[in-house]
Amino acid sequence: MKEGLLIIIAYLIGSIPTALMISRHFFGIDIRDYGSGNMGATNTFRVLGSRFGTFVMVCDILKGMWAVSLFVFLPHYLSNELDRTNFMIGLGLAAVLGHIFPVFAQFKGGKGVATLLGMIIALQPVVAVCCVGVFLVVLYFTRYVSLSSILGAIMLPISVLWIWNEHEVMYRVFALLVAFMVVLTHQKNIGRILRGVESRVPILKHRDRRKNKTGI
Repeated sequence: MKEGLLIIIAYLIGSIPTALMISRHFFGIDIRDYGSGNMGATNTFRVLGSRFGTFVMVCDILKGMWAVSLFVFLPHYLSNELDRTNFMIGLGLAAVLGHIFPVFAQFKGGKGVATLLGMIIALQPVVAVCCVGVFLVVLYFTRYVSLSSILGAIMLPISVLWIWNEHEVMYRVFALLVAFMVVLTHQKNIGRILRGVESRVPILKHRDRRKNKTGI
């Protein structure tokens, strides 16, 4: 009963429409009417710029971390590592589901990557660092947030299954499902990347200007 209530709260936390609130408050628009039409950090970067995109991304990451941390309200999970891991995964997935299908925004949200990252940070910080590292390297060289998200997600099962060889079955299945889900939700982005029409986020402009001036 208590677990079910916390799962619902985690879903509601994930449903907080950060990008939508920012776009309406500062620009008087619905972010979902522009760009890729979703309510995630990537589209916020694309439509509202890097400052607001970064803010939305941080808030969405915190949603995942906050939701996973709800396990502390049930003493049983403080002393049982296996049950705690499984319950944290359930809480995190509820938050990600809330972000993708937010009850506060007509069930039309984002792709859940930032919230998923927050969940992984709370669940296993070292694995999260590996995923973020891949994300940042790919973003630096390509400025495609979508491609960075895909490769960062693929790094999750690589880290869990092979680098750290995690034995918890639920965790291994979760890692594989995450990679599959992120690739699945980015099919349109993959198509645009292959066609060369995917939008790049407005970062590293100084680097690009230097390259243009020097003819590199």
